Amino acid sequence: MSVPTLAGQQPDRAWFARPGIDVARDLLGAHLTRRDPGGDVTVRITEVEAYQGEQDPGSHAFRGPSPRNQVMFGEPGRLYVYRHLGLHTCMNIVCGPDCKAAAVLLRAGEVVAGEPVARRRRLAAGAVTRSVDLARGPARLTVALGVTMTDYGLDLLDPDSALSLEVATASGTGWRLPDDAVSSGPRVGVSGAGGEGALFPWRLWITGDPAVSAYRAAAAPRSRSGPRSR
Repeated sequence: MSVPTLAGQQPDRAWFARPGIDVARDLLGAHLTRRDPGGDVTVRITEVEAYQGEQDPGSHAFRGPSPRNQVMFGEPGRLYVYRHLGLHTCMNIVCGPDCKAAAVLLRAGEVVAGEPVARRRRLAAGAVTRSVDLARGPARLTVALGVTMTDYGLDLLDPDSALSLEVATASGTGWRLPDDAVSSGPRVGVSGAGGEGALFPWRLWITGDPAVSAYRAAAAPRSRSGPRSR
């Protein structure tokens, strides 16, 4: 499916101060750019997951504030960056009203500018062959953009920020991707109640886009005597 780009305007704080699922929907097709002395990279966002703070058992903020998630309880439009299993850096955009701790995980994208820079970063972190795989997954996306834990709390609305976002409409209304261009389903790797697709179909992606990552369900819990049967 051919999907038009939705980049064009820089959002304001109110754009981010909406429910996470609405922000997630409007991030599809948006452009995220990293400015760097070594070269700029722009990614078109193709896949996201919404998390709704203390109302969401799949959220890192479900049990309240902690040193790790503190930025989620602050103003929207900042980055919540964390290490997954101590191995991979993942990036979220804080959204919703202040203190509600909603966030959107950026799961995948397509590098649309600065591919040589993105490819050098990915090759330094591991093997990569196809261009479509450069940012196809949350850890690949952060590597391609050069996002690290030092970007925790970064304000996307700061004019001096190294990262900037362009969306279709800064007001959160108006034209967006048509419904038949967007698919939804359970979030990747989320166990327990938060992984129930009927209750939390909050993974959104551009239908048929090759830069969307592969879905993986959460691993089944293991007992001391071995794996549990279904």
